[in-house]
Amino acid sequence: MAQLSSLLQQQRCFFLLISILILPLRAMSAELPLSVTQALKEAGIPLSSIAVVVHAVDAEHALVRHNAQQAMNPASVMKLVTTYAALELLGPAYTWKTEALVDALPLGGQLNGPLYLRGSGDPRLALEQFWLLLRQLNARGVSAISGDLVLDRSAFALPIHDPAEFDNEPLRPYNAGPDALLVNLKSLRLTLHPDSEQKAVSVITETPSSGLRIENRLLLTQDACGDWREKIRPKIIGESIELSGSLSANCGDKALHLSPWSADVQVERLFRTLWRELGGTLNGKVREGLTPATGRLMAVQESPPLGEVVREINKYSNNVMARQVFPTLAAEHPATPEGARRRIKAWLTDKELKLPDLVLDNGSGLSRSERITADGLGQLLLAAWKSPVMPELMSSLPLAGIDGTLKKRLGNSAASGRAHLKTGYLEGVRAIAGYTLDSRDKRWVVVFLINDPKSRLGKPAMDALLRWVAER
Repeated sequence: MAQLSSLLQQQRCFFLLISILILPLRAMSAELPLSVTQALKEAGIPLSSIAVVVHAVDAEHALVRHNAQQAMNPASVMKLVTTYAALELLGPAYTWKTEALVDALPLGGQLNGPLYLRGSGDPRLALEQFWLLLRQLNARGVSAISGDLVLDRSAFALPIHDPAEFDNEPLRPYNAGPDALLVNLKSLRLTLHPDSEQKAVSVITETPSSGLRIENRLLLTQDACGDWREKIRPKIIGESIELSGSLSANCGDKALHLSPWSADVQVERLFRTLWRELGGTLNGKVREGLTPATGRLMAVQESPPLGEVVREINKYSNNVMARQVFPTLAAEHPATPEGARRRIKAWLTDKELKLPDLVLDNGSGLSRSERITADGLGQLLLAAWKSPVMPELMSSLPLAGIDGTLKKRLGNSAASGRAHLKTGYLEGVRAIAGYTLDSRDKRWVVVFLINDPKSRLGKPAMDALLRWVAER
């Protein structure tokens, strides 16, 4: 009898030991849902090409971890690193200032000398804000500028930027590089109007640009609209923009955004047009230079607070604005991308976040070299959940089925209105990461990265995971 009791006791200890060993493994290594693996199989994407983390914000271990320590290209999901770091390091109320300075005050409306425009990297110095700056100058007694317009970009020290380097599309606005005096995102907006009565496509210049000439060779067609942008072929010929290709009458009006000029030329064309509309004159030329220490401040245009800028970056995945914020994170002056990388890595160390595989390039995700693991993104989002800036970061993320890059996605699912997620897409890359509420109002961090030639077909698998989490 004693031997039987001892044997039973040994068996209980054995099963208790097995339970202790197995429970953490179960908590950390649940398999991918069948709906996800099936969608991946149909897309022809192997499990080795994806990385997934699903982790409750209040749990010690992840519910799902798949290839979680594999460094992958996250595309625009990398904006989560840049914007979260900016919110903590700079604060949600941080603003940029663009200043207009002079050597001497104007007399009788005449400025006898140059006008200095000094930037600090404002990502949101749009057409309207630039006009307001010039309006301030005009209201303070400047009407005729006898000297040059000097553009001071000394706040940033940047390497030479090639807008064709990423995808050989130098006129696409998303390829514009960072600039301490970035005006209107360095872009020009044209409206293409298909006119069935005239059997032609007319071009309307929406952005003021002195001396702009358009060579319109667009043809009107009656086929399906489809991917209309790929049918437009813009080309710079001297001082003119030539538009060839076609636009369907079924498209209606379409906005065509281009970045056709160097930064100096773009600012000059915009300044001369707006200044002339205000009744002003500029006799000198436009050139790059430095503001003297004795410069006298005449007008200041302040940006919206960082919290609003971050919302625009993440909701609409604005690459140029993210690239502007990135060097701003540097501790030194002038700011450099390398300085930003050092400060972000020091910030991660201070937060005890270990992301050894993190590779930062420009902080926007529009890069072939940037890398991060699903584990790293998961850690970052869990830390952000406990951060004082969590409300600002979460509200900046697209809301499934509601707005931003997720407006037309997951609208008829349990995740609609309950998932705040950053999306990312490049050729060979598709990614999504953020927060999702399930049916019991439990919040989860979800990360899904795909690096594969067929990644463009991976959206159904991602949506299947999000629905699975939301319906739990």
